[in-house]
Amino acid sequence: MTKNNERGQSMVITVVFMVVLLGFAALVIDVGSWYRAHRSAQSTADAAALAGAQVLPDSQNASALALQYVNKNSSGGGPGTGGTTPQITITQQGYEPDTITVKVTRPAPGFFAKVFGSAFGSVNVSRSATARAYNVYGVRNGIAPITINYTHPLLHCTRTQSPTCAPEFGVPTTLTLEDIHQAGGKDAAGAFGLINLNGVQSGNIGAGELTNWLLNGYQDHDLTVGQYDSAPSANFNNSQFTSALDQVIGQELLFPVYRLLKGPGSNAVYDIIGWVGFVIDSYSTSGSAGTIYGHFTRYTTDGTAAENGGGGAQGLGVHKIELTN
Repeated sequence: MTKNNERGQSMVITVVFMVVLLGFAALVIDVGSWYRAHRSAQSTADAAALAGAQVLPDSQNASALALQYVNKNSSGGGPGTGGTTPQITITQQGYEPDTITVKVTRPAPGFFAKVFGSAFGSVNVSRSATARAYNVYGVRNGIAPITINYTHPLLHCTRTQSPTCAPEFGVPTTLTLEDIHQAGGKDAAGAFGLINLNGVQSGNIGAGELTNWLLNGYQDHDLTVGQYDSAPSANFNNSQFTSALDQVIGQELLFPVYRLLKGPGSNAVYDIIGWVGFVIDSYSTSGSAGTIYGHFTRYTTDGTAAENGGGGAQGLGVHKIELTN
């Protein structure tokens, strides 16, 4: 074999090697691109599922909000830009529609691998996410020490041992804070609708602590449904408390909802059965009593999820939102 022939063979081998090397390099680049598309599709599905879960059990609005999030987060992959319409499924795990699954499918084009054929030009990546809106029996953030009786006309709670409620959210309403005994209650003389969030029989609570809870919420641990002392002799129109009210106007707060109030004066105990979101628009005082004007609102909180129908009153619109897969 001549040297010229050997050179020719080396050149052929080199060309073949370079083609293979370029092919692998192209594959690595495209696989990386497909992996990023995979991660992007998962992030979009996660965001859409969490967004939709915020408004459950309203299935129609939950689906619309999830679709809106998919479209906003679909760079090069949403409906109308090469992707397919996401599959949105809403199911019921508890007492109401509470679970939403969003599946996102979008094309991930290949940039170099397509030189090996049209089959490598693009792949479809599909990712799904499921989020659930759990009813809660324990909550932490945003709890204010102002109670609401479950018979409030806009809560629409059944008067049973384990009530189910259907609040009218966003409808203007009033809350009256006054001496419950003087207002016609059988017990709790000196209880003005304010509650000691430290628990039962933990001693009197001052206006300063009530003011701190109103401004910052109770922070020490999750507060579960159950019995809590009233905050006796802490009148609604205390200057510290009304100053705090001025600062939280327009904010979403969590108010404890009670079914029973038993015992006189400093021994009065609230039976808290749940929590409801409330936005204070304004307030007025009259002597030691007063009126709060505002509206009920849905509220997403950190806290302890209630499984299997537990956790006190159901349907008050306070949920813990979590991805379940």
